[in-house]
Amino acid sequence: MRESTVAGPTVVAADYFQSYSVVGLLAVVGVLFVAVAFGAGRLLRPMVPTPEKLLTYECGVDPVGEGWAHTQVRYYVYAFLYVIFAVDSIFLFPWATVFAAHGYGVTTLVEMFIFLGFLAVGLLYAYKKGVLAWT
Repeated sequence: MRESTVAGPTVVAADYFQSYSVVGLLAVVGVLFVAVAFGAGRLLRPMVPTPEKLLTYECGVDPVGEGWAHTQVRYYVYAFLYVIFAVDSIFLFPWATVFAAHGYGVTTLVEMFIFLGFLAVGLLYAYKKGVLAWT
């Protein structure tokens, strides 16, 4: 009788789950490390609450009034727009490297102008909505 050189399904499944067991073990060790660090910090830190320590800290200035304050939403809109355009501009760097590769010039150029068109439409939309007007 000749033995088969092909591994059976149980051997393949064992190798498959063994690779995931390493990842699972690493995740458990990571969670335990964080839990032990937080637990040790809680046990070792001094706990002496005073009224001064329980006050809200506002850059060295004594807090005045209630803890609730109105915040202008327009600052968040500026930050949101910045993040959108900053993340989108990151895609320009891989485009610049692929553009020089043989056979990708025209296709890549057209795709990038479509991409920049979407960014321009987003910027135009924000301008038309009055979001970019600083008041």
